Order: sequence, then structure tokens, then C-alpha cells
Amino acid sequence: MTHPLTVTVAALACALLAGLLTPWARRYLLSESRLLRPWVTGPLAGLGGAGAAVVTTSWAELVAVGTVAVAAGLLIPGDLATYRLPDRIVGPAAVGLVGGLVVAAAVADDWSRLLQAVLAGVVLLAVYLVLAMISPSSLGFGDVKLAGLLGTVLGWWGWQAVAFGTLAAFVLFAVAALVLLAARRTSLRDDLPFGPAMILGAALGLALLVP
Repeated sequence: MTHPLTVTVAALACALLAGLLTPWARRYLLSESRLLRPWVTGPLAGLGGAGAAVVTTSWAELVAVGTVAVAAGLLIPGDLATYRLPDRIVGPAAVGLVGGLVVAAAVADDWSRLLQAVLAGVVLLAVYLVLAMISPSSLGFGDVKLAGLLGTVLGWWGWQAVAFGTLAAFVLFAVAALVLLAARRTSLRDDLPFGPAMILGAALGLALLVP
């Protein structure tokens, strides 16, 4: 759905919705961070919405992925500011995603693709759960749940997208950590939020692998 009007409408809709939800997210996260402002969350969600319009081929798919884009616009600055990925953002995004994909699968009569997406979400959630149990100081249960959400998105476009998006998250996180260490903005003892890298890695996977 690469028509300029569709891309523009999707970007504006996601940006507007994220901007409207930002005051609620700020209150829920108990944060007054400058990152949690509509002029940050809106553009982030808008970029995600535009990307969703480019990679999807039906309105049901667009609504599904657009829902995740809105959530991502809130989760990225929220995690950077508070080190939290709250269920009250991830949960509704998961409902919107699965609901939209169910409609898309029904319209296309392609239930195997839906099964693949859900299975990918479960697998990635399980992988992150194991990693969180091995190193709880590095990954939290918010990251685990986000992995299930992103795995479902990536799984809709195949296992190669799942693998690439997951690997990209770890590479992006490592690069960001090295840059911060070199700039002396952090130390080896400090924790860094992993959610933003997970979201950007998934976005990169879709951007590079979806025709």
C-alpha cells in the first residue's frame, strides 16, 4: 500500500493517536521526562505508521501493524525514560495486532500465515524468557512480552524476518552501548534499556526484507 495518500494518512493517524495518548502514558509511568512528550512520541509513531503502510497490502494488515507503531511511539521514549515496558501499552497493541491479522487472514483465506505469525511470537517470547532467566539484570519481563509482540509482527512476513529482526536488535544495542561507553555517557555497571533496540531491529527487518 505505497500510495502516497495512504502512507500520509497512516503516518498522521498514528502520530495523532500517539500524541493524544502521551499524557496518559506520562501519568501512568510517573515520569516528567522530556522524552515523553507528543513532539517525540508523535513523530516516532508517525514514522512507524508510514512504514506500516509501505509493507502492508491490505487495510486489515495496516490497522494491525499501525497499532504496534502507535505503541512503539510510546514504548521507545518510555523505556528510555523509565526502563519500563508496561503491559497497559503492550497488551492492547497485542490485541489490536492479532485482531487485525485474524481479519487479514480471513479475507485472504490464508490461515497458515496467521499460524506462522502466532508461532513466531510464541517462539521469540520463549527465547527471551530463557535469556531473562539466565541474565535477569540484562532483560526484564517487559522485554519478554515485547518480544512476543514483535515476533508476531515479524512472523507474518516469515521466519527470515524474525531471525533478521532479532539479530538486528542485539547488533543495534551493542553499537549503541559502545558509542555511549566511548562518549563516557555510561559505564559497564549501568543498565541500558533494550526495548528501543528491539523495536528498531524489528523495523529494520521489515524494511530490508519485505518487498
